[in-house]
Amino acid sequence: MRKLLFLLLALPFCGYAQRKLNLTLFGGFSNYNGDLQSKRFTTDQSKGAIGAGLRYEVSSKFAVHGNLMYGKVAGDDKRNEPSLRHRNLNFETRIYEGNLLADYTFLDLKEHAVSPYVFAGIALYRFNPYTFDTLTGRKVYLRPLSTEGQGLSQYPDRKPYSIYQIGIPFGAGFRFRITDNATLGYEIGLRKLFTDYIDDVSTTYVERAALLAARGQRAVDYAYRGDELKDGNPNYPSYITVRGGAEFKDWYYFSGITLSIGISDLDGKIFNKKSRKGSVDCPKDVL
Repeated sequence: MRKLLFLLLALPFCGYAQRKLNLTLFGGFSNYNGDLQSKRFTTDQSKGAIGAGLRYEVSSKFAVHGNLMYGKVAGDDKRNEPSLRHRNLNFETRIYEGNLLADYTFLDLKEHAVSPYVFAGIALYRFNPYTFDTLTGRKVYLRPLSTEGQGLSQYPDRKPYSIYQIGIPFGAGFRFRITDNATLGYEIGLRKLFTDYIDDVSTTYVERAALLAARGQRAVDYAYRGDELKDGNPNYPSYITVRGGAEFKDWYYFSGITLSIGISDLDGKIFNKKSRKGSVDCPKDVL
């Protein structure tokens, strides 16, 4: 075990002329912008996020890579704009994302110690918003409750939303060359989405009687939670009262530290031990 740990720690310092395939790691935070979080970019209510992937260097400045990302986003009207706190809505959801990106590094890191870069691509992600019961603390998933009438016959224009969606990731950052074989960076990656239901809030309230008949009392309870506030309005809002802003889609984003470690050379050899001029060999006989 100690030998394996030594090998993993030593990998970033293995010498090479130019690596083609890199292992990438990400650690930072995730957050979202939507009806329950009106700030465009903030660390308020942010959660932890991690990721890993493989990056292929097409040239010294251009690369393509695929990544798996995991994070959690949340929003709560108690921490929202004062004019929206009367709804008393809140949610959390885990984000599972797979993406394919292309990035462009403005300066050749074989010649410079630091460079800005930009990236963009496409992503497939999964979400499933939930909240918590005030009395029991139990998790309650919101999509099956049709809180805005999704799937009810009285509202044929409101279709149930899919928890699997396509997004457009893009962003920018800086990379620092820490060895010939490794870079450390910081990046911000936004996700342009095509759904407004990351937070299960989008449009208007529906008739209480229709929601009650179709989905039961629990759906009514979580469609409007203002009555849970000490000085809140106990009356369920009238039909077509605004609940969310459908004109703006939700966003989520990741921000944090990236580490890239070369794992193959120009010949496609993984962890090649052959020493090149001006390089340092990888550890030998450690296993």
